[in-house]
Amino acid sequence: MAIAQVERQTCAVTHGKSISCSTRLSLSGARFSRDYVRVRGSRGGFVVPAAKFCYLSSPATRGKRGRLCPTNGVRTHLLGKAGLLAPFWMAGEIRSDMIVRMHDGNSTGTGIVALIVQKFGGSSVADARRIMAAAQRAVDAKRAGNQVVMVISARGDKTDELIDLARQIGEVPPPREMDMLLATGEQESVALVAMAVQALGEPAISLTGYQIGILTDSTFTKARIQRIQTDRMRRLLDEGNIVVAAGFQGIDSDFNITTLGRGGSDTTATALAAVLEADVCEIYTDVDGIYTTDPRLIKTARKMNRIAYDEMLELTSLGGGKMHSRSIEFAKKYRVPLLVRPAYSDGEGTLIAPYADDSTLPMVTGVALVKSEAIVNLRNLPDRPGVLAALFTKMAERKIPIDMVIQDIAAGAVAEVSFTVPQDDLAEALTAAQQAVQLLGAGKVHHGTNVAKVSVVGAGMRTHTGVAAQMFKSLCDAGVNIQMITTSEIKISVLVDRDQKEAALQAVHEGFALHQERAAAPTIGYRQSSPETKTHVSRDELERDVVSRLASMEDIVVSEVQLDVQQSRVTVRHVADQPGVAAEVFGAVAEGGVMVDLIVQNISHGQHADLSFTVPRGDLEQCLLLLRELIERWPGAELSFDKEIAMLSVMGIGLRSHTGVGERMFRALADTGVNVQMVNTSEIRISVVVSLADAARANQAMLTTFGLK
Repeated sequence: MAIAQVERQTCAVTHGKSISCSTRLSLSGARFSRDYVRVRGSRGGFVVPAAKFCYLSSPATRGKRGRLCPTNGVRTHLLGKAGLLAPFWMAGEIRSDMIVRMHDGNSTGTGIVALIVQKFGGSSVADARRIMAAAQRAVDAKRAGNQVVMVISARGDKTDELIDLARQIGEVPPPREMDMLLATGEQESVALVAMAVQALGEPAISLTGYQIGILTDSTFTKARIQRIQTDRMRRLLDEGNIVVAAGFQGIDSDFNITTLGRGGSDTTATALAAVLEADVCEIYTDVDGIYTTDPRLIKTARKMNRIAYDEMLELTSLGGGKMHSRSIEFAKKYRVPLLVRPAYSDGEGTLIAPYADDSTLPMVTGVALVKSEAIVNLRNLPDRPGVLAALFTKMAERKIPIDMVIQDIAAGAVAEVSFTVPQDDLAEALTAAQQAVQLLGAGKVHHGTNVAKVSVVGAGMRTHTGVAAQMFKSLCDAGVNIQMITTSEIKISVLVDRDQKEAALQAVHEGFALHQERAAAPTIGYRQSSPETKTHVSRDELERDVVSRLASMEDIVVSEVQLDVQQSRVTVRHVADQPGVAAEVFGAVAEGGVMVDLIVQNISHGQHADLSFTVPRGDLEQCLLLLRELIERWPGAELSFDKEIAMLSVMGIGLRSHTGVGERMFRALADTGVNVQMVNTSEIRISVVVSLADAARANQAMLTTFGLK
């Protein structure tokens, strides 16, 4: 055993960077061919072979050099005077009490062992050769001193084969029996992978969802995890086993086998990483990582090295990336770093974790395309409290996730609400909408299908006035007309004609120069300094507090209710429904240095459309001045505003996949007698505009409803 003792205090270490520091190590007895280094950090540890270090400057090892390269996704080495560079997902200060140890690869040592969860999709275990390759990755990680849990999907197209077989027997197979059937796919693959690990000389044991201890509700084919019992897994890991866990499945309180639905293996992996407090969860896929957009559609798409949880949530909900929303929800909720890596090469992949600081935030991270959207439009609704509550209640009863919800300012005591759903859910959504209209005693339901949604996502757009204008200009230059607009803090989505979807995607990707490693800021508008926080408690701390009180792992996390009483609303009515209008409106506003928050454009009627948006009250006069000059050129266009409004936002994790959030929010507002003037939604935020007079009551209703202080 070789010991490396910290002699002096080390420096701060940030994500992805090493900062020169004065820490020195005294090192003795190191044998570079066999020894491993362990470091204890703030939330765990990591282990890498000593031979991978590029430089050790201490009396015992001066001049020893190894090859600089990542090991199992960990880019770790010692620099200069033994200053420490943490794994690139760790951040914070490495202190002198975080003892660095080196030990023989054949001994147990006393350092802290890293725990890695590795998830392999169906294509990664499709045949014997690929199964052996996956097993080798796990074996390499274990021999580097880590504890390893593998989460395995059904092999290749096995799940599709089983579904086809069931449908040959009956067109609508019973959900319980489908879960019994589909769970066999993972049972087959985990047994084969465990055999492969044992053939490579390491102990392994395969476990089904029941044997792992994954307890779910009884919603067959799309069950939600309630809790995971970890005692057996921890015991097996401590005994030196590689645990090979079946993804996608669990068991309910009546011992029925359940499956977790689409993305279930990703969900299993991140849930296990959360409860085991893993140092990282590696997701092995058939791609190099997360791209700025679909590389099959846009040849200049670029692989990203890093993306934040919220950005990934938005992109995933929009069809971007290779992961399901629920797995990202778990990772964010329980602070699990995710590393999306290629299964067939040594590429570093893409890290999903928070950015180190605001200076590293990209203005736009990626562009996503949803090809098969459908619109449901409810017209002639009464403009009174309870309308949205009725709609969301009926949708929640069918567990239909509503996307892109839009309610513009009412005209003549008549409101209009539009929302999009996946085209496969259209029939159910129309039934729910019709029931809501019947309940209200007014309104008509319309729908459309020939549409697609293009969205840009980026954490940096919070502080730049020109992101929306740049997007709309790029679409205008490509001759693409915008049918609907909705926004959130970090996302702007537009609905376009489905025949123009790829042209729109290409135009926006080029418009933001996302093919470049460090894309320049938009040429329209200005970057503003980040607003000062209004609370002494960070959003992360709020989420952590909410998570600690959850009864079930997949409970809704509403971590914050935000009330902004310094907003004004601006509406431009009867503008031409043609390319370029939105670009001109928001280009003028951006060049005037006005920061736009919520943007709403509902579907047009005839040849005209309406645009509404909110701005800080102090910028209202400047905004109106800019727009009056613009709309003088547009015959029939009307400009109106409301100086004193309030914007109320509910923020958290999983707001879209948990259909009950909107139902509870709008029911509470209706019960309090608060009328909703405008609505905008995203994966992590539901925002409404209410009158300033109703703001305090609305805010208190939200705090009470979601159990926040």
